[in-house]
Amino acid sequence: MDIGSAIAIYFLIWWIGLFAVLPWGVRSQHEAGEVVPGTDPGAPATPRLLRIVIINTIFATVIFVAFYWVYTRHLISLDDIPFLP
Repeated sequence: MDIGSAIAIYFLIWWIGLFAVLPWGVRSQHEAGEVVPGTDPGAPATPRLLRIVIINTIFATVIFVAFYWVYTRHLISLDDIPFLP
């Protein structure tokens, strides 16, 4: 696998994983009972974005390593994937 392809695949895994990890552990202002005037009650009280980014990076790295291992060992080929006629 070319280094450019590996970086692109890792970025895609990281970006898609971000949307899965983003809501983990976030409490809304309504749930916290501290709604700031002029903001949506569903807005996060404390977003903790650095924690989300770190968790997502670990998640994406594990998924990418598993993908790379399967790809380099040729464990799954296009012939193994069933296509609908």
